[in-house]
Amino acid sequence: MSHVMNTYGRLPVAFSHGEGSYLFDTHGKRYLDALSGIAVSTLGHNHPDLVKAIADQAGKVLHTSNLYGIPNQEALADRLAELSRMDSVFLCNSGCEANEAAIKLARYYGHKRGVENPSVIVMEHAFHGRTMATLSATGNRKVQAGFEPLVSGFVRVPFDDIEAVEQVALTNKSVVAVLLEPIQGEGGIHVAHMEYLRALREVCNKNEWLMMLDEVQCGIGRTGKWFGHQWAELLPDVMTLAKGLGSGVPIGACLTAGRATGVFGPGNHGSTFGGNPLACAAALTTLNVLERDRLLENAAARGEQLRGEMAKALEGVTGLVEIRGEGLMIGVELDRPCAQLVTDALAAGMLINVTAERVVRLLPPLTFTDAEVSALVEGLAPLIRQFLAA
Repeated sequence: MSHVMNTYGRLPVAFSHGEGSYLFDTHGKRYLDALSGIAVSTLGHNHPDLVKAIADQAGKVLHTSNLYGIPNQEALADRLAELSRMDSVFLCNSGCEANEAAIKLARYYGHKRGVENPSVIVMEHAFHGRTMATLSATGNRKVQAGFEPLVSGFVRVPFDDIEAVEQVALTNKSVVAVLLEPIQGEGGIHVAHMEYLRALREVCNKNEWLMMLDEVQCGIGRTGKWFGHQWAELLPDVMTLAKGLGSGVPIGACLTAGRATGVFGPGNHGSTFGGNPLACAAALTTLNVLERDRLLENAAARGEQLRGEMAKALEGVTGLVEIRGEGLMIGVELDRPCAQLVTDALAAGMLINVTAERVVRLLPPLTFTDAEVSALVEGLAPLIRQFLAA
């Protein structure tokens, strides 16, 4: 009997080691990893630069706390600010912590402006985390059920619908911010239209709201740009990051620009482990390798290849709804629940995921090669065909 708390429906496999885009289970079987730990293993597995950086830092100091200066943290904040054109960076340990920081910041911003009960507009089908505030901001009733009372102060509207946001602006004077994912990951790989994001930026400017973008899953090069919103050529007031930032070492970040900068002061927020030397060393190495090896360009090219080859392999198949995404963040939507494909793929030596019940989610490492894209399509497309024909 395992003493691990039963909070996950785990697949019947455990991995002993990895190499590049492949993982090996405890019996020696090899699997092509098209999930990368849910968009986490940016550089694949056992990347030599990352291994060396972690080992070198472990031989120096792992943790000192934020009672003291941390040179790696300052270097990482500078690098993220440079890449994003944002002003300040709070470092934490996960995506939900980064989103908690954003929600707290929005409320504090509202109170400073004299708003008694600040509210944040959030989206249907969004996913922002599993802490109480981020759970409440999430647009998935299944995830929320049983955890009531939820945190108040959220106004929910349809995703990618600017008229719904404008209507709230006319009727609700407690709103101080909008929180959304440029690409909804858990919600089924739904990509916001660039015109919508630009219009939302204008609405936020007009009403002096904070535009807060959750880039926990779509940030750090996954879409082919450093951050998903950069396709729309805009600057948010708040951006949250995690997942791929440390290539497997837990780290999160909440970045601010413009009117959101300077809202927090000493004592308003904090983290014991956040931005420790080890996590920051992993993140700095991730960013350096992404740039040096042109992995953003690779993500864009391999994503286009993957969508194209998968579309060709599934052409004319009844039951295929749509193949969509940006870069190496891809969803293959079917017309029926398809969780079975996860175990089918596992048996065939591939790691995939199904989200929103009917969407096969593909999130390969950004080091994925053209040959690995073709191998994935050649292995997965027949399984999808077979499943839809049953």
